[in-house]
Amino acid sequence: MVGLAIARALALAGREVVILEAENAIGTGTSSRNSEVIHAGIYYPQGSLKAQFCVAGKNLLYDFCASHGVPHRRTGKLIVATTEAEVANLHALKTKAAAHGVDLEFLEGHQAKALEPNLNAVAALFSPTTGLIDSHALMLAYLGDAEANGAALALNAPVIGGAVRDDGIVLNVGGPEPMTLLCTTVVNSAGLYAQKVAGSIKGVSAAHIPPTRYAKGTYFTFAGKSPFTHLVYPCPEEGGLGVHLTLDLAGSARFGPDVEWVDDIDYRVDPRRGDKFYAAIRTYWPALPDNALSPGYSGIRPKLGGPGTPGANPDFTISGPVEHGIEGLINLFAIESPGLTSSLALAEHVLSKASTRKIG
Repeated sequence: MVGLAIARALALAGREVVILEAENAIGTGTSSRNSEVIHAGIYYPQGSLKAQFCVAGKNLLYDFCASHGVPHRRTGKLIVATTEAEVANLHALKTKAAAHGVDLEFLEGHQAKALEPNLNAVAALFSPTTGLIDSHALMLAYLGDAEANGAALALNAPVIGGAVRDDGIVLNVGGPEPMTLLCTTVVNSAGLYAQKVAGSIKGVSAAHIPPTRYAKGTYFTFAGKSPFTHLVYPCPEEGGLGVHLTLDLAGSARFGPDVEWVDDIDYRVDPRRGDKFYAAIRTYWPALPDNALSPGYSGIRPKLGGPGTPGANPDFTISGPVEHGIEGLINLFAIESPGLTSSLALAEHVLSKASTRKIG
C-alpha cells in the first residue's frame, strides 16, 4: 500500500520509477491482511509521525477515493468503556486526539446504546470520521496512476542484494528474470522484510537497521447478520487496538485482531484462538451466540520491539540520508497501522526526501 503510494508520487513528479514486487501480485502481505479501516488519528502521541500522517492522510484519502471511484464509506466508530474503571481511558484518548485536531464526542452509556442497541457500554467515544475502504481497489488505483505516469511494475522481482556506489545505488534483483538496476533513489518499503532488504545492500551500516519483531493478529468472521452498523472498538491494549468489530463494505461483521508475538511469518489461523475471542467480545456484546465465529484470516505487523518494550507501539521510522548518510536511500521501518490511512501523506513526505541527482 505505502510502496505503491510512494511510486505514484514519484511518477507524478516526473521520475522514472520501477516498482519491485517480490511476490506474483501486489498487496499479498500486510496491505491485504488488515481491518480495511480509515482511521481518524485517535491513538497516537502528539508530534508523532503516526499522528501527523494519519490526520493528513485521512483527508487526502477520502478525497482520493471520491475522485478515483474507490469504494469506501464513512461508518463512524464507537470506542467503548465497559466498566467504570475504563471511563478515564476514554477521557485520556479524547484529550490525546484533540491535541492533533481529531474531534471525538463523549457519549454516556444510554447515548451509545441509542446508536447501537446491542451494545454493552457505560460510556463511549464516537468518531465520525472513521470509515471503511476496499484496500485492494485502493492499491489498484495507486498503481493505475503510477503506470499512467510511466511507472513500471515488476512482479516476482525480489531484491537479493545491492551496493552503495559513488554514482548511485545498485540493486540486484532475482526471480525468473534477474536484472541489475542503477538507481538515483531507492525507497525500501518492503514492510515485514524492510530490515532484510536494507541489510542486503553493501554499504548500509547495521547500526542504522533496527531489530524487528512481528505481532500477529488473527480475525474471526461472524456467520449471521451484523448486530452493529458502526465499528466497535474496546479500549486499546499493548501492541494493538483490542479485539474489535469491523464491517466490510457489504455489511458483514468480523472480529479481531488479537495480538500474538511471533518470530516467523506464518499466516495460518489457529481455530483455538477463537476461544478467547468470545470472552473479549462479550464484554461489549454480551449476546454473542456460542459457535458463531469462524476462522477468518491473519495479518502480521512489523514492530521494533516486543511486549513490554517501547518498541511494542513504535512510531513510523523513516530513515533517509540525514539519518544514515547515504544519498538516495530511504528506508521505511515499522510501517504498520495506520499505514493504509497515512499512505498518501507518507508518500508526500518520502517524495520530499528523494534524491534529485543524475546518473552518469
